[in-house]
Order: sequence, then structure tokens, then C-alpha cells
Amino acid sequence: MSRKTGCLRADAATIASAYTYPVPREIFPTGKKTARYGLVVRRAGEGNRPLEPVAMEWGFPTKVASKRDPAVKLDKFVTNARNLASSMWKPSIANPDRRCLVPFTHFAEPHPDGGTGDDGKPRQMWFSLPDQPIAFFAGLWRPTERGDAYAFCTTSPNPTVDPWHPKAMPAILHPRDLRHGSTAAMKTP
Repeated sequence: MSRKTGCLRADAATIASAYTYPVPREIFPTGKKTARYGLVVRRAGEGNRPLEPVAMEWGFPTKVASKRDPAVKLDKFVTNARNLASSMWKPSIANPDRRCLVPFTHFAEPHPDGGTGDDGKPRQMWFSLPDQPIAFFAGLWRPTERGDAYAFCTTSPNPTVDPWHPKAMPAILHPRDLRHGSTAAMKTP
């Protein structure tokens, strides 16, 4: 693996050796009880600031009031950073070391017609970038009581995603932006 700042070069075996959790076919957010991990690329904490692949739990933990009894606080894991002005995201946005790249080959949004797929799971609309076998979302991470956790940033949907999910879509980085994606200034509303 290259140790140059702003560049990750590794073969699949090297990346797999850094990933100590079972590699799932699909990655889903952390549930109420089950931690689920995904691979992210972040700046290393030492040396000349190289990038490193790390497995992290998907979803920033927070507490929300129960609908039945507002005095009871329930665990919730927030997977998408939509409102960057929120106090939940500000510490990670302010610190470039808390930014990460989230690799993906495909991503899904809930199918607008709902229903269940042939696998028994909620029906999804799948998207990919045909000219990029692996692409990256802009992400944020932070340490938590259970270990490091990440979420990816979202943006307004592009013309391909908008008909299926008009609310938002993951913020996909252009390859030319990967080198600066974890260090560039982030603008908040």
C-alpha cells in the first residue's frame, strides 16, 4: 500500500486483510441491537497523514424520545448526514481528520411503490456509476462508546435518482475530488 498523502493504492487482498469483520454481500445500517460495519477510508492519525482503510459501524448513535413515553430515550443510529447545520455533525465537519471516504459499487433507495422483493426484504431501487467500478461517498466519522462510527453526507438528488427518491441521495465524489475530499473546507447552510 502506498503511504503517500491523498492516495490509496492497494490490491484487494491488502484491503481485505485490513478489514477484520466478515465482508457482507450488502451493507445495511446498524439496527437497535446489531452493530453492522462498513469499510471507510480515512486519514491515519500518525506520520505524514496517509489514508487507511478501516471498518466502522454504520450510524452515529443518538437518543430520541419514545412516542409512547417522551421521558424514555431510545437508541437510534443516524446513517445519513442531511442537515449539516445540526449539532450532531458540526464536530466532524469542523475537523478534517473526521472526514472519510465511503467506497461503494452500488447504492439503493427505497422503491417508491414499496412492497417486498423476492428476497423478502423491502423493495429497493439500485443505482451505480457504470464508468466507475468503485466510487466514493463523502462521509463523516466520530469515536463512540462502541467504537468508531460513520455516516455519509447527502445532497439533492441528480436527474437519475430524483424520479425514484426526490428527498436526497448520497453525496458522490468525483474522482478528481478524492485527493482533497477529506481535507477541503466543508460549507454548512
